[in-house]
Amino acid sequence: MSLRMALLGLLEAKGPASGYDLAKSFERSLNHVWQAGHTQIYPELVKMDSDGLIAVQSEGARGRKIYVITEDGKGRLHAWLRDHEPAITIRSDIALQAFLLPLLETAQAIDVLERIRRSFEERLSVLECFPDPESKSDFGRFALKLGLAQTRTGLAWADECLAELRSRL
Repeated sequence: MSLRMALLGLLEAKGPASGYDLAKSFERSLNHVWQAGHTQIYPELVKMDSDGLIAVQSEGARGRKIYVITEDGKGRLHAWLRDHEPAITIRSDIALQAFLLPLLETAQAIDVLERIRRSFEERLSVLECFPDPESKSDFGRFALKLGLAQTRTGLAWADECLAELRSRL
């Protein structure tokens, strides 16, 4: 359901777009919070069109379709934003590895945590390339603030766990 809402949100925020445009927009923005590739986006657009949530505004060369959000699509998106209770529990490879870390020798666990820490550092460097969320007034500001906070918290967690494991050596 969230892919559908993400696509409706992009169409409402950015205006008419092709499947290709939506996939590229996903890569530049939403991919940091929800991953979806072309193979997921195109079939979902077809379903959304048949469900009346979007409509084909025009069709160009090689069957390229430009989609727009319908009033029903806007209504569904806004209702979802207002009423949907998001799941707090998420699937996370990091959390699973953290849970299973005691199965490793201390030195191996340190290696895993150092790798996870590097991943947090890399993600933070990417997120920090976006405009300062305090000065940003456009689409995505609150998601960027959340991503920065989560990533910084992940770094602090990794540092704390690394210190604990290193003290055992």
